[in-house]
Amino acid sequence: MVRQLKNKKVLVTGGAGFIGSNLCEKLLTQNNQVVCLDNFATGKRTNVEPFLSDKAFKLIEGDIRNMDDCIQAIKGVDVVLHQAALGSVPRSIADPITSNEVNVSGFMNILIAARDNDVKRIVYAASSSTYGDSTNLPKVEDVIGKPLSPYAITKYVNELYADVFAKLYDMQIIGLRYFNVFGRRQDPDGAYAAVIPKFVKALMSKESPLINGDGNYSRDFTYIDNVVQANELAAVVESSEAINTVYNVAYGERTTLNELVAYLQEYLSEYDNDISKVEIKYGPEREGDIPHSLASVDKANRLLAYQPQYDIKKGLKEAIGWYWENLK
Repeated sequence: MVRQLKNKKVLVTGGAGFIGSNLCEKLLTQNNQVVCLDNFATGKRTNVEPFLSDKAFKLIEGDIRNMDDCIQAIKGVDVVLHQAALGSVPRSIADPITSNEVNVSGFMNILIAARDNDVKRIVYAASSSTYGDSTNLPKVEDVIGKPLSPYAITKYVNELYADVFAKLYDMQIIGLRYFNVFGRRQDPDGAYAAVIPKFVKALMSKESPLINGDGNYSRDFTYIDNVVQANELAAVVESSEAINTVYNVAYGERTTLNELVAYLQEYLSEYDNDISKVEIKYGPEREGDIPHSLASVDKANRLLAYQPQYDIKKGLKEAIGWYWENLK
């Protein structure tokens, strides 16, 4: 049986975002008090509206770049699940300053607020982008390359600060290197939307999705419920060997973009057969993209008892069902 985070007061930064709101939802079903801190730069109010009537849920509209907001949110909590960040490699290339302010300075504020309020356990969203130009497959936690984007640099700096704070201030800090997370509530709109919701929306509209490159780049796509499981396990693990380190959070299989689109057309065609006939378009490769990504989840399995339940196909079927109901 998977260990769960129960009967605690938990701060979820970025709690109105895709991953954060799914964490809030799960935690509220397990008798936790949940504090959500979000500035709605990328999070959506609709993601947390169902929770507002729950007395165990508190929404603070604030910014992790503002120390006062961090202190207000963190007072009295037992655990921090830090999801707030500006994602997207292209966004960081277009605006590296803001990405650094949010992802590095904001992370520092959370660490200091936790330290000063005696909050020991922090689980934070790290990133597979940290592997940079390393060509090793599968990716293992202790072998990384040079970062390929400002975003990747910010997430690596998070890991460095987490390591130092844990040693200097006797804190328990665990990083989760997410690999291409997808699922319900992931935003399909905007210039920096993730590939799966963007492709799903295009196909539902009978528009041709655009693949960057020849479609042979591959990713370890990870369904949201696997990520929620990993956060809970990291929040409650007690073994000293399992704390103050980083873990890959993925399924452990890779899928090419061509295979991904084929799955999407197959599963969406169950709702509308014409989607199977939509033509796929190809464009130039994106700057800062790594060609292939595949995670070893052996460390998380061994130290956290992480056992992802959703492979790409099972996750896509769940996600498409949600999108069909919510994007029509």
